[in-house]
Amino acid sequence: AGKVVGVVGVGRIGREVARLARCLDAHVVGTVRSLDAHTAEDLNLDRLVPMAELDSLLGELDFLVLSCPHTPETDGLISAERLAKLRPSAVLINLARGAVVDEPAMIAALQSGKLAGAALDVAAKEPLPADSPLWDMPNVLISPHSASTTTSENGKITELFCDNLRRYLEGQPLRNILNYALQY
Repeated sequence: AGKVVGVVGVGRIGREVARLARCLDAHVVGTVRSLDAHTAEDLNLDRLVPMAELDSLLGELDFLVLSCPHTPETDGLISAERLAKLRPSAVLINLARGAVVDEPAMIAALQSGKLAGAALDVAAKEPLPADSPLWDMPNVLISPHSASTTTSENGKITELFCDNLRRYLEGQPLRNILNYALQY
């Protein structure tokens, strides 16, 4: 309660993170590439800012949650410089992709106390190498990035494939299409 959570990438996962954080009485701020057709209310947010304002937002955050896709635009998005803008009491939560964060800079910030903690579902190299210092850090929580191995996931993928095959054969628009320009 009362904490400020920043969500970078307010797609389906980011919106659910925001909804749950608000249930815990946190103040949630989200970023999007463009404010076109988005409102804070539509995205379960208390405040919505364009990605261009990320740097000015970082100093306000108690938690920084990354749920954005890995694209050329987000590669290395959370750099040493951006990590330094976070409060020393902040926690980084990466649900996105490992390449979105400068992992050596994050490790240095965690070791030096300039970042209080990290919860990582992803890493720069997966599986996380056995010799990574992240394994032994008391301020780091690591989960296995294995959502696709749940029993329900394969059924959902099969359902989407079958629906798209039906749509293709009937000349209807397909669902869940990659936008090549955005890379997701």
